[in-house]
Amino acid sequence: MTPAAPEALTDHRLGGVLEIRWSDGQVSRLGHPLLRERCRCAGCEQQRRQGLGPTAANAQLRLVQIDTVGTMGLNLQFSDGHGRGIYPWAYLRQLGGL
Repeated sequence: MTPAAPEALTDHRLGGVLEIRWSDGQVSRLGHPLLRERCRCAGCEQQRRQGLGPTAANAQLRLVQIDTVGTMGLNLQFSDGHGRGIYPWAYLRQLGGL
């Protein structure tokens, strides 16, 4: 079975939600703060390994830029200046099920 592919992205910036429509009809609504807290870049992963946990994001945190990374996923940049992580499509789909 082929995994669902993203068909449409909508950033509801005022509400702080990234919406992804998938080819199987599912819709993921991902809060900007959740995406920031779940970043898997090397720096954030190192912080977790050191026992510092994820960076807590306040409710006002927003995405300021969304870039596709080929067919792999998205690079997201946040209003706190963080923008190093790549969010693979499969990971975004997983986060949508939380």
